[in-house]
Amino acid sequence: MATPIGNLRDVTLRALDTLSSVDLVYAEDTRQTRRLFDAYGIKTSLRTYHDHNGAIKRPEILEEIRAGKSIALVSDAGTPLISDPGFKLVRDLREAEEPVIPIPGPSALTAALSAAGLPTDCFLFAGFLPVKSHARQNRLSDFKTLQTTLAIYESGNRLADTLADIIAVYGDIDVVMARELTKLFETFRMSKASDLIAFVKESGPPKGEIVLLASLTGVPGGEPEPEDIEAFLLERLDALGAKGAANEAAKHFNRPKREVYAMAVTLKQSKDGKG
Repeated sequence: MATPIGNLRDVTLRALDTLSSVDLVYAEDTRQTRRLFDAYGIKTSLRTYHDHNGAIKRPEILEEIRAGKSIALVSDAGTPLISDPGFKLVRDLREAEEPVIPIPGPSALTAALSAAGLPTDCFLFAGFLPVKSHARQNRLSDFKTLQTTLAIYESGNRLADTLADIIAVYGDIDVVMARELTKLFETFRMSKASDLIAFVKESGPPKGEIVLLASLTGVPGGEPEPEDIEAFLLERLDALGAKGAANEAAKHFNRPKREVYAMAVTLKQSKDGKG
């Protein structure tokens, strides 16, 4: 069952009815869910279900359901199983042929996508990426050939490092940081990945929960063809000069600056009639 990701008024009427009528509610953190219960006068018994006690709790929950009890599962905030515990519980219930009924509602993922201004006709949710940079780049590389909007969850402390890895894999692409959604300090910031890094380094790591969206539309898949790099450079030589055009091309195609600069100089000499 989905619960508010910040603003308690986002809870649905169906969710309130269900929370009040079931026999038990299992929550990842009962302290968080208690805030919602207190706000709406819900008295249903609360118990914990999370990754650390799941192996013990799942058989107990199944037995309670078989005994005729009605049970609701909620996450700390948003929709359960979207980067939250619950997958194994739902799988076990399905295998036992017990009914599982979704109660839809708030989700940080869809809230961010709806207001980011990036394409949403096709998007990929990657959840939380690996903590280590090398593993994170490998994971990002898995999506390189997809023409989609990539959505990930990230912490403020790792945001700059993740953005640097995004640039290393995809080039300096368009990104959107959506922070503290539905809360008092809700923030959307759209920019190139490098500009967002500069902002984070200047203002400090942002606080709160972050959805980071990255537009992979137009990102070259695999090794770029020399003709593609040359066309990119030619479009920018007159306005930026060889050095400026090469800097942009190196970021866009994730190629060494020296290699791309040599191409830019050759192209400029040819355009100027010096080649």
